[in-house]
Amino acid sequence: MEKLNLLVSLITEQNDYQLEQAASAQMAAQKAGARVQIIYANNDAVQQTQQILQFIQEPTKRPDAILVEPVGTAMPQVAKAAVSAGIAWVVINSHVDYLSQLRQHSMVPIFSVMSDHEAVGKIQGQQMAAILGEEGNVLYIEGPGGRDVSRLRTKGMMSTKPQKMATKTLKGDWTQRSGYNAVKSWLTLSTSREMHIGMIACQNDDMAIGARHAFEEIGDLQERDSWLSLPITGCDGVPKAGQTWVRQGRLSATIFSPPLVGPAIEMLASSRAGGEQAPERTLMAPSSFPALNELKRKLTQAVGKGN
Repeated sequence: MEKLNLLVSLITEQNDYQLEQAASAQMAAQKAGARVQIIYANNDAVQQTQQILQFIQEPTKRPDAILVEPVGTAMPQVAKAAVSAGIAWVVINSHVDYLSQLRQHSMVPIFSVMSDHEAVGKIQGQQMAAILGEEGNVLYIEGPGGRDVSRLRTKGMMSTKPQKMATKTLKGDWTQRSGYNAVKSWLTLSTSREMHIGMIACQNDDMAIGARHAFEEIGDLQERDSWLSLPITGCDGVPKAGQTWVRQGRLSATIFSPPLVGPAIEMLASSRAGGEQAPERTLMAPSSFPALNELKRKLTQAVGKGN
């Protein structure tokens, strides 16, 4: 059997989780004896579509499979073009509604692998309760609105946070810079001081650490220290980023979401070898870091020392 030739299209290089996705792709490809090329869309949906179409339309570049984490739209027409050219199509971390139809008449693998984003949000709501108790005000930094990731994480968070807890939502695009800019702009508003924020919760670790950088730049030392004393939480939990920042005390907690491209490549190789379709959709379960009971214990100890 010829060596698999894979194309992996990711959102941005300016995000630790995306880099972890790339690393998992390289490791899984090596294990499967496959060649892999990784490209980045720089947070631009149009650029991502154009990049992928170039590989589909040029026979000398055409891969055996395309694994794509969409920036924005689910790209149904691009998926159809790929499958029509005999290219396997794997969607990473995004819910799409056209896979069933494509799978009905296709001979190539077509499936999706996702983090359980609603479960991620539910854990974050539970972390907020563990940190603040039954009520308080949370500054919540959300990912871009064009993706199910943001919507599902928000939905999950709202379902588990205490009813008396209020959230003020800002928008980012998964990068540290966007978290920094969102908080920097918000701090110019008089209402930022009037809300009595008790913690900052972000939909990924990069935006969380970017938010922290914005607080670190406040000129008034007393005000700066007041903001930096607040708990800051994120999601993704990459070992070299989010988990390290928690251990360093720069974040209070994160949520570990396993990288998805590596498992997707393993499923692709297995499907190709066995001649059977992989399951249409696979969800990967997240976990709190630290565990919720440990987070509660640490916070209880910190309050005790403060008294």
